[in-house]
Amino acid sequence: MPHLNLKRHIPVSLVAVGILSMPFAPLVRAEDIAQPPAPGSGSAAASENSQLRSELEQLKQVVLQQQARINALEHQQAAGPSFSGASEMTDLRSSVDPLVDPQAPVATPRQSAPQTPIVQADQNAGSSDTRIRNLERRIQGLGPISISGDVRLREEPFFNGPPDGSMDRARASVRARLNFLADLGEQFQTGVSFASGDVNNPISTSQTLGVFYTRKAFALDQAFVTYKPNEFKGLTLTGGKFRYPWYNTELTWDKDLNPEGAAETYVFPLENIPVLKRIAVVGIQSPFAENAYNSTTTKNIVQSMMYGAQLQTTWQLASWLRLSAYTGYFDLQNADTIALAIARASSKNPTTPWSGALPLSSGGSTDQNSITTTTSANIVTINGKAYPTGVSTVTNAQFGSKFGLFDTIARFDVDTGNAKYPVSILGDYVQNTRACANVENIQHPPANTGSLVYTQTTNFACKANQRRGYWLEGRVGRLIEKHDWQMGYTRIFIEREAVLSNFDYSEMYQGTNVSEHRFDAFYMFQRNIQLGFTALIGKPLGLQGVGQPWLERLQFDAIYIF
Repeated sequence: MPHLNLKRHIPVSLVAVGILSMPFAPLVRAEDIAQPPAPGSGSAAASENSQLRSELEQLKQVVLQQQARINALEHQQAAGPSFSGASEMTDLRSSVDPLVDPQAPVATPRQSAPQTPIVQADQNAGSSDTRIRNLERRIQGLGPISISGDVRLREEPFFNGPPDGSMDRARASVRARLNFLADLGEQFQTGVSFASGDVNNPISTSQTLGVFYTRKAFALDQAFVTYKPNEFKGLTLTGGKFRYPWYNTELTWDKDLNPEGAAETYVFPLENIPVLKRIAVVGIQSPFAENAYNSTTTKNIVQSMMYGAQLQTTWQLASWLRLSAYTGYFDLQNADTIALAIARASSKNPTTPWSGALPLSSGGSTDQNSITTTTSANIVTINGKAYPTGVSTVTNAQFGSKFGLFDTIARFDVDTGNAKYPVSILGDYVQNTRACANVENIQHPPANTGSLVYTQTTNFACKANQRRGYWLEGRVGRLIEKHDWQMGYTRIFIEREAVLSNFDYSEMYQGTNVSEHRFDAFYMFQRNIQLGFTALIGKPLGLQGVGQPWLERLQFDAIYIF
């Protein structure tokens, strides 16, 4: 047998297999990995080594040809994957490009790597060369998958506000998000995202630090499939739990909330139109609760739904000026399930199990929509005298309003001639067309019994004229390259019944009946590291805010994006 330079060939190829297989261990079959010999199996091992040497001699030239490919894979693995969706993970407030489909997923997939032709198994199956080829095909199979995410550290002092100091604090928090996106051929795309935060609070992914070193929740935030049929160009269908398919500001919907259900977007084809650049229609069918009907005669399951639609247009008014206009209507049917979930979450001694009504955390802020709550208190009667047991239960809660939100947004984007300093001005107006329409449907409390006493309370009187909200935002700069910066100012004014106070911007003084100023500035310290500062200054509207100092909430952020 000719002498083989095993020092040159065997270690190079086998070490390459080891290096490349470590990050992708789940993709390598157990039978493809050489197992260590068992004790007492020296003769069998020697026979296998002899056979391996024979095979390596026959495949000497093939191994040499594979060496270049192995080196390329090693270089690719050492450099790490290139993720193109990182910029979308940044906390850029309302800086969404109107010309980009708002239904685009969290991360943009990389282009698929060229696929190596699949070779049928041959007599060399199990040899080092075949294992390298199998591993290479598996690595290339990861091409359609994109991974992105971010970690944000925040220091957040609160001061002034209520005279009793009830909102003063120095909060430290962390946010973590991780996204996976995969192409499933030409027409399908799927994505899964995970995020930190209280699982019962849908509008915040921040997790407070300093809770006795307890573990932090990290839960499913998105899971969706998107279908773009080749036979119907311009149509996109999405189902699951996904990012907003419609354009919005946090006047109506917090950016951390991800709707559920199904959505349809159709972009009309436009050709040779000098001004109108885009026109699209979005439909949404989103279930938000499932509850057993609270009645003595029926216990059927009631589905609470949000139905919505939005018309989207983009106009190129001049070479330096673009207008994007959005008009939508969002109807939340059977929203009282939200009121019940809020009331039970804030109740000191709620009944368990929840019987289909899970608690909905308000994030520490008092709920501002008009809500009427019915509570039952247990009593014990002894010698004709009733004694409370201290046990109370929320039996019913209802909003004073129904919620049919008419939302109109206009955004102007100005090209200043310097790519680093674009200017955008955005205005959002929302009106609840069904404010106080539910007052007449509020149920009276049941009659008291020998063991239960019912009490009904209303937090705020419902006034139908308190139905509007306004959002005006100006922004200059961008956040793309190293040393880029962006600054903005936002004026927010929301009356009590304008929107659902538990689903809009979570970082204001309170969800509705609020006046708020927001100043922010962000700086790209590195291409994947942002430094940010935000000042939120707010107080309640009307008599609630009379004589009360503005609550000042400062946020100092360091965001790592990958």
